[in-house]
Amino acid sequence: MSATSAPARRATKDVRRAPRFPTLHRYLMVLKSGRGITALVLLGTLVALALLAPALFPGGYDEQSSGALAGPSAAHWLGTDEFGRDILVRTIYGLRTDLTLIITAVPVSLAIGTLLGLTGYLNGRLGLFVQRALDIVLGIPGLLLGIMIVLVIGAGWFALFSAIVIAGLPQFGRLARAGLLTQQDREYAVASRTLGVPRRTVMVRHILPNVVDPLLVTAAIYTVAAIFIEASLSIVGLGINPPQPSLGALLNTGARYVQTLPTYVIGPGVVLLLLALAFTLLSDALNKAANRR
Repeated sequence: MSATSAPARRATKDVRRAPRFPTLHRYLMVLKSGRGITALVLLGTLVALALLAPALFPGGYDEQSSGALAGPSAAHWLGTDEFGRDILVRTIYGLRTDLTLIITAVPVSLAIGTLLGLTGYLNGRLGLFVQRALDIVLGIPGLLLGIMIVLVIGAGWFALFSAIVIAGLPQFGRLARAGLLTQQDREYAVASRTLGVPRRTVMVRHILPNVVDPLLVTAAIYTVAAIFIEASLSIVGLGINPPQPSLGALLNTGARYVQTLPTYVIGPGVVLLLLALAFTLLSDALNKAANRR
């Protein structure tokens, strides 16, 4: 009796230990890996600096000093710009600008692109029309698309936001549609439709959870691309309006003085690369979690 009941007790114990939210548990476990921890620490440090910028530098990013293009010193670790403003302070505030941009634009692009990709489950013709429209957007280079948007609505934060949102729609839309085409003929989806479950319910409760893994990985990868979209548009003078700083705008201005003051470019460039590295490591960790499914 005891020999036959032991396996049953172990099975019951394993069931009790099963996580309540397996998908969330899977991602949390992978984020505890080396790459996940490195990404979280690096990203957390950058976010903390951006959030604490007003407290760390109460004078703001436009406070001027007497010396222009001064070299690094105890008072100004990266030196001062052409107007005597602290480059380190402007770099931290530029990081703040970039983070607010990508943290808002990428999730919006993910949500809209996913909805566009899943429209084919509700209406086949509408889904094909949406995919052809996304193909057109995909055929336009990101920089050229950003320039077109800036020419229409003018340079500034909203123009960069719009460029990042629109440029990411084809990736998320096509990925969501690929998942839809894979999942809609599975047994569970066919059984749900046979039982009279509304298509919207099947899409939200069954199909969408099965395509969320690649979408999250793609969102982390696209965040890196969004960082460089901002930088590239700002470098050509079509980004954030001065005097508000961004990492790309600082690189654009600093390139003129790179021989006189190399730290003008090195500081923002290093922060930009660290930000991209953090999201690259995060995408690797998320991809590992998705492959464990």
